[in-house]
Amino acid sequence: MRKDVRILLVGEPKVGKTSLIMSLVSEEFPKVVPYRAEEITIPADVTPEKVPTHIVDYSEAEQTDEQLFQEISKVSRRVAQKATVRFRCHVLLNKMLCMWFRVPLILVGNKSDLVEHSSMETILPIMNRYSEIETCVECSAKNLKNISELFYYAQKAVLHPTGPLYCPERRDMKSLCVKALTRIFKVSDLDNDGILNDNELNFFQRTCFNTPLESQALEDVKNVVRKNLSDGVCDNGLTLTGFLFLHTLFIQRGRHETTWTVLRRFGYDDDLELNQDYLFPPLKLPPDCTTELNHNAYLFLQSIFDKHDKDRDCALSPEETSDLFDVFPYMPWGPDVNNTVCTNDQGWITYQGYLSQWTLTTYLDVQRCLEYLGYLGYSIIAEQESQASGITVTRDKKIDLQKKQTQRSVFRCNVFGDVGSGKSGFLQAFLGRNHMRQKTIREEHRSYYAISTTYVYGQEKYLLLHEVSPDFDTLSDADLACDIVCLFYDVSNPYSFEYCATVFKQYFMDSKVPCMMIAAKSDLPEIKQMYGCSPLEFCRRHKMPPPQSFTCNTAAAPSRDIYTKLTTMAMYPHVCQADLRSSTFWLRASAGATVCAVLGFAMYRVLLKPR
Repeated sequence: MRKDVRILLVGEPKVGKTSLIMSLVSEEFPKVVPYRAEEITIPADVTPEKVPTHIVDYSEAEQTDEQLFQEISKVSRRVAQKATVRFRCHVLLNKMLCMWFRVPLILVGNKSDLVEHSSMETILPIMNRYSEIETCVECSAKNLKNISELFYYAQKAVLHPTGPLYCPERRDMKSLCVKALTRIFKVSDLDNDGILNDNELNFFQRTCFNTPLESQALEDVKNVVRKNLSDGVCDNGLTLTGFLFLHTLFIQRGRHETTWTVLRRFGYDDDLELNQDYLFPPLKLPPDCTTELNHNAYLFLQSIFDKHDKDRDCALSPEETSDLFDVFPYMPWGPDVNNTVCTNDQGWITYQGYLSQWTLTTYLDVQRCLEYLGYLGYSIIAEQESQASGITVTRDKKIDLQKKQTQRSVFRCNVFGDVGSGKSGFLQAFLGRNHMRQKTIREEHRSYYAISTTYVYGQEKYLLLHEVSPDFDTLSDADLACDIVCLFYDVSNPYSFEYCATVFKQYFMDSKVPCMMIAAKSDLPEIKQMYGCSPLEFCRRHKMPPPQSFTCNTAAAPSRDIYTKLTTMAMYPHVCQADLRSSTFWLRASAGATVCAVLGFAMYRVLLKPR
């Protein structure tokens, strides 16, 4: 709701603008009327809509057209705080409409005490000619007739304008209004069956109006729809057609505030666009902290997945994905997402891949995540103040190092390597794709990220792999900011290791970020590297674990052991290098991963996603 309303009175001389203001304030007709009344403010607690209202007078005798233009600009510029009351001024109406900037207008016939009959018959054609005019009112400052009502209508024209909602010529709602209400219907349709059942209607009613509907009231609403539409009610629930019909009826009967209450509760502004404050609630993110989804957000996203996984195969088909994002103004996921997270044999995003992509978005671009959650209606369905309540901001990494423990669930691994060293294959192998399957990926759909879950000592964690550009002379702070570094070289290329050694010495030799050397394409014959020392000796000199062999050229899915090791190093960067080289250390981590692969993930699915 708006912070306040600004009403500007404009009209020809001596039509009674100033008298109206003074009669409103003193509740009696003034004996002496100045050329122009000073701006007055009516407190919120004495207005029907509980919004402060500013009333501004304009005098042609004291002010110029330029000053009038400035006053109108003040009203127009602050769209949430505007209203305009117009008087009987046929010439001025045509002259000033070009200045009005979509401000709602009210046409007022004053001094009704001087005529014996209503002038509405002559006013209505003017109202029909100008769609900007919200309503017409006859009043009398002398008899105090309709004075309070006039300013109430002006206030209502701002808070609940007809213009954005309804087209009088077509006697139907405007397309933007239909689009907004359609999204609201789909968000409120919790089981995605195309019908608002009684439970969903009651939830919708409580959400928007803070009170449920009694059973008889629900039946009365549905009966009204049944009498007017053959397809408005189905299986005793309200269809989208019936939902839109009800709001058309509200508007036609002058109950714009009902529709506006619904629209604003779901985040819409006066232009029927989602409000920026709704989409991007404030979220403080200190340096060296990361962002993750909390348990409530994961439960909400699980419910969205279940809502759209109609065939219950734990994957989203292209049609199901399109349906899920139908409440968005654009498609947020491109083809690259299918190469960023786990998919099934058909290339459809699995449940695990779906949650992984949301985890990735939250980590890399939390503002975008807030926006996406806003489109899905998180704050409404989860009954939270805003999407920010679904985000956890982790503590500073320096504190984790001091305390030698972390509560974080997402760890970033930046992968460095020369061209052709096998970095892309390493990312895809993490998602269970061997070399043959990777050949089917189109270059334009390639992703430089891969994210999935790993298990370390029985704890499920997300490992985020990022393939960094091989041009190490142009590395950004984001390329260097990570929890662990992965240095990739091709064992069959004698010049491949030199790149890794150069990157390490230039950027990570004096860093506290742990590093791991990967000997890629280990299925091929190993060739001596043309460098001053062997990769193994290099790792010993710089107190790194020995190079880890890796290949994705396998018949089955590539081994995931290396990813468990990377996650373990990221979780425990304080562990001494001697421990990292110890086989016992890795056996304990791998054992935890093996147990969880069998039991932990199944328990996770039961706890987080009851089916």
